[in-house]
Amino acid sequence: MLFVGTVRDRHDGRAVAGIRYDAYRPMAERVLAAIASDLEDEHGGLSCAIVHRIGELGVGDASIAIACASARREAAFAASRRALERVKREAPIWKLERYRDGDATWRQEEPLTGGR
Repeated sequence: MLFVGTVRDRHDGRAVAGIRYDAYRPMAERVLAAIASDLEDEHGGLSCAIVHRIGELGVGDASIAIACASARREAAFAASRRALERVKREAPIWKLERYRDGDATWRQEEPLTGGR
């Protein structure tokens, strides 16, 4: 299972120009590795890897990739979704969303449910 998250062109009805991700890289890398390791421990036989980009990204650019491999696709799908939820909640990665009108806002964690 490979999930690739991309920068959306709209959020809450506003046109998005791009996003800047900032992070304390050593800590963020440790957190991503710990999340992957935890998921592997939870789902026997699962292999998981997570990478997140830092810096300026434009609309449509890939921001995160989560790869989960398992003999059972259900485990890989579940682990991928759980990984994304945990990254949003736990990783020290901050998102500055820039809008086409020139405004920008620091975004907080948002749940995966609901369509934006």
